[in-house]
Amino acid sequence: MRRSVIALASATLAVGLSGCMVGPKYVKPVVPMAQAPDAYKETDPNWKPANPADTSLKGDWWTIFNEPELTKLEVACAANNQSLKAAEAHYREARAQIGINRAGLFPTIGAAPYVGGLRDSATRPYFSASSANNGEADIQLPLTLSYEADLWGRIRRNINAAKEETQASAADLVNAQLSLQTTLAIDYFELQSADATRKLLSDTVDDYREALRITTNRFEGGVTAESDVFQAKTQLQTAIVQLADVAVQRAQYEHAIAVLIGQPPASFSIPNTPLATTPPYIPTGLPSELLQRRPDIAAAERRTNEANERIGIARAAFFPTLSFSLAGGLESTAANTLFNSNSLVYALGPTLSQTFFDAGRRRSISEQAYAAFDESSANYRQTALTAYQQVEDNLAVLRILTDEAEQQHQATDAARGAQQIFNNRYVGGVDTYLQVVTAQTTALANERNDIDILRRRMDASVLLIKALGGGWNANQLPQF
Repeated sequence: MRRSVIALASATLAVGLSGCMVGPKYVKPVVPMAQAPDAYKETDPNWKPANPADTSLKGDWWTIFNEPELTKLEVACAANNQSLKAAEAHYREARAQIGINRAGLFPTIGAAPYVGGLRDSATRPYFSASSANNGEADIQLPLTLSYEADLWGRIRRNINAAKEETQASAADLVNAQLSLQTTLAIDYFELQSADATRKLLSDTVDDYREALRITTNRFEGGVTAESDVFQAKTQLQTAIVQLADVAVQRAQYEHAIAVLIGQPPASFSIPNTPLATTPPYIPTGLPSELLQRRPDIAAAERRTNEANERIGIARAAFFPTLSFSLAGGLESTAANTLFNSNSLVYALGPTLSQTFFDAGRRRSISEQAYAAFDESSANYRQTALTAYQQVEDNLAVLRILTDEAEQQHQATDAARGAQQIFNNRYVGGVDTYLQVVTAQTTALANERNDIDILRRRMDASVLLIKALGGGWNANQLPQF
């Protein structure tokens, strides 16, 4: 028995190790931008000569904004966000599948001990009293072994497919983390923008109250008409309404940030911090590096490799399956004779099976696998092209908004000057209050637009970081 088991194990190992792998070898799909230019079409307006250490983003990319509160929030998001925990659990689930598939390379061994009694029925057909069993014990100690030789690489390709899916899940985890981090940063700058707008409107309400006081005194003194008072009241109430509307926006952003860091909104608050940060320099690197820096591109490429493995698995179904089995053990009617050599029972041998007709099922599965590979390849190329577009889009936004911000500053300064002039002319009795109202409205609109442009520049900076991969690199994928 021992020699037979050793011979079976040796034959199994030899066959398993000598098996080939059917199906195509993987070749990474070519992206139209693979021959990328030396630089992006658009340029970062904040570009400056950089030290070698500044040529790429780091994992804690948010520190370039020099916002301690944002850094604290980002750390809390990484530790407590529930969506991120779900993505991490999905990665561990995919990693466990590697072990499940790898188990197919080894025999499955089991045992099922049995102790029982056995007695023949005296009323059964063709009963013979001389050979009847009037009751005896049956003790069994069986051992089973089964193994499928991986002749055509089906099991190994299943293992490889699980590895590729695990790497894709790891990239998905990084991409989910990057998306949450950038969403948090955008919400934070939106909140700061609301604080800046709220401060502007609060100051405006104070100015308009003073204007209403002056207008009311002039009306009571018989200098101006009552219509000027109503116009001043209208301006004041309109500003108060705008101030309340901004408070609603700020509350919503604060609640969104609370959920991102895993806290209930009721127990979370952020101090009033008007937006004053300007967009920092963001190292973009070379376009040719983008394919290695984006986790979503890495995930798409790994799933393309996985789809290639599925083709090999489908092709292996066209070839014979060789399996080995062993059923043996000890059986006796008494415990004291169970371990005698005469109690040994076994059955072993190889089985070669081949399907000759399945009505086209295997062919259809193979065609399905090839189609899935083509789909994954197209998705990979599209993901890469979209990544290039997102980088160029946000570079263009930063460049254009930088120029627009300077132009807006000049417009705001001019509107403030005009407002002061018309206010002085009104007090001097030269102009009507309608001209003051028009100047006030124009000045407030320009001041709010100043804040809005800065907000859009900060959002574009964060989105550019996301488009560049947030300092990640495909070399950080887990290796198996």
